[in-house]
Amino acid sequence: MKKLLLALLFLAAPAFAQQQPKTIALKAARLFDGVSDNVVANATVVVTGNRIAGVNVPIPAGAEVIDLGDVTLLPGFIDAHVHLTFESGDNFYLDFFQSVMRQPAEQAFYAGMYAKKTLQAGFTTVRNVGAGDYVDVGLRNAINAGLTPGPRMLVAVHAISATGGHGDGDPIPPARGVPQQGPIDGVCNGAGECRAAVRYQIKYGADVIKFMPSGGVLSLSDPVDAPELSQDEMNAIVEEAHHWGRKVAAHCHGDTAAKMAVAAGVDSIEHGSFIKADTLQLMHDKGVYLVPTLLAGEWLSGKLDKLPPAIANKAKAAIAARDVMFRAALKTGVKIAFGTDSAVSPHGLNAREFALMTGLGMTPAAALRAATSVDAQLLGLPDAGTLAAGKLADIVAVPGNPLTDIKQTEHVVFVMKDGVIYRK
Repeated sequence: MKKLLLALLFLAAPAFAQQQPKTIALKAARLFDGVSDNVVANATVVVTGNRIAGVNVPIPAGAEVIDLGDVTLLPGFIDAHVHLTFESGDNFYLDFFQSVMRQPAEQAFYAGMYAKKTLQAGFTTVRNVGAGDYVDVGLRNAINAGLTPGPRMLVAVHAISATGGHGDGDPIPPARGVPQQGPIDGVCNGAGECRAAVRYQIKYGADVIKFMPSGGVLSLSDPVDAPELSQDEMNAIVEEAHHWGRKVAAHCHGDTAAKMAVAAGVDSIEHGSFIKADTLQLMHDKGVYLVPTLLAGEWLSGKLDKLPPAIANKAKAAIAARDVMFRAALKTGVKIAFGTDSAVSPHGLNAREFALMTGLGMTPAAALRAATSVDAQLLGLPDAGTLAAGKLADIVAVPGNPLTDIKQTEHVVFVMKDGVIYRK
């Protein structure tokens, strides 16, 4: 019996050995840790399994050493405002037709492609703020199960809106037989229905709640800056979400709607095109984040002649206002997080947001922090956003020094997520 046990242990030894987490040492000319104002020269990051074991520590014996050369290591980028389940094109009406005609399973394949592009661009975590047919939930689960490559996802399921509001779709005549939406679809009227809408999204997989206090740009029937929910409805949405431990993102172009959302206790304001100085001061005082999504407006500015007139006019107004708002937010000291609204622009171009932020006065270091440690705080992910011992091994590398050329962020050469290398 003793010999049999010894034989079994001998045979099992290789299996035990294979289960030991692998150690990788990354060497680079520079490192930006996600919290500093400067880079560190001649950096080494040691990764064991899916965690950072140490920064600028001796390389353990037996570690696989990857010398990346004249690059800067950074925490994996985070985008706090994406829609990975679809992508707009140049033809508004064709986009609408395709969204109606594709089966959810077919759309999921497109979503997987968009997720891969986003990860390859260096974005290892995203907050997906609204999707249809639960494709975002399925994509998140498939990525978590290792079935398809993609960033870590926090999903909102349906964005919550009033009837006729930005999240309620376009005004298709009822005679066409299109069913009207209700709380399970995120469309609500009155505080009770709005609470139900929050509960439905959480029931079916939401990590975060997104709602629409004001009108939007890429919708046909609503003014871009008008409040579309009452104060009672906003209060109910935010309170219910917070009861369930979910943070709340508020789509707001308009100033009045943003002020109401801040009063309701929202965690972030998305877009913020027309927000005025006194509302920005309220956001600063209450610690509400701004996610400005500059890339969306920048992308649309070159395509206004291809949009329906009603949408083009709203886009012009929002684009004209956003620069003043962003500079005022910087001056006020509002916490500015990184988000692109990718889907309005093609997925994988997310890093273009960095140059837009610095072009309006943000320092390169602050822009990099916005997409790393600041976004991690907004999303409630304490293990992400910085390069430090014990944190998740989400690491990217860009050529040269992004503090002297922020556009180097658009040329990611190395991507590691959860200790797994996806681009080298």
